[in-house]
Formats: sequence, structure tokens, C-alpha cells
Amino acid sequence: MELDLVRTYFKQGTNGDLSCAGIGLCHTIELPWKNNEHEISCIPEGKYEITKRYSPKLRWHLLVNNVPDRDLILIHTYNNAMKEAKGCIATVTTLTGEGTGDNSRRVFEQLKVFVFPLLNEHETVFLNITSINPEERDAFLAVAKN
Repeated sequence: MELDLVRTYFKQGTNGDLSCAGIGLCHTIELPWKNNEHEISCIPEGKYEITKRYSPKLRWHLLVNNVPDRDLILIHTYNNAMKEAKGCIATVTTLTGEGTGDNSRRVFEQLKVFVFPLLNEHETVFLNITSINPEERDAFLAVAKN
């Protein structure tokens, strides 16, 4: 299975839309793009395999594997990239600003219900990250609403 993350970069954060086979799943937030610098930048665009990971702090979440020059890039919950992120990706229900959103935990639980059964059956899940500029994103969203 492949998940598609289409990002828009802003000065204060990166906003995205996560989908599978053209069906929207949720929005995402991340740090701004700062040349893949550790803990202050989102990760580079590309195709990454994702797997399940457990930690006592975050419980079950997703690990983005084989990110160039980075490690422990996770998909988990937070609502403000500049205050809470260290390079990871968060799912959010609503985008509230550049790199900010709300109801992260609720939508992440829904994403786990969608993805974890596939991973439990040893299916490979990829995350494809691309970008779109703000003008194209606004035009796309206007068409999608109609």
C-alpha cells in the first residue's frame, strides 16, 4: 500500500494532506524545510517505508524508515510543529496555521486503524512525499470543495 503526502512549505511550518489511492485521510503538520537539518527541518521529499514502533512515551506510532542523514523520524501526535516537533510528522484533523493543527490524537487513532492491520499482516506500506506550492494548493482546495 502507498500513502501520499502532498506538502506545502511555509516559513513557520509545513502543512500537508495525507491520502491513499486518492482518498483523503487527514492533514499533516511538520517543521519548515531547512535543508534536512536535524531537529529543525522536515525530512526530504521521497519514498519511505513505514513500520510500526512502540515506545513507553508515545505508545504505538509509525516509524519512517531510511530517511537520509536522519533517524527516529516518526508519525505521531502533536498540534504545533515549532513547539513540539523534532523532525517528525503529525496527523491533524484541521490545519489552523503554518505547522499547526488540532485534534491530532483523534485522527492518528483513525490512521492506526487503517494502517496497522496491513502492517500486522506483513504488508509493505510506503509513504510518498511530494510538494505543491501555496497557489496550486489553494486552487486544488477550491475545486475539491465544489
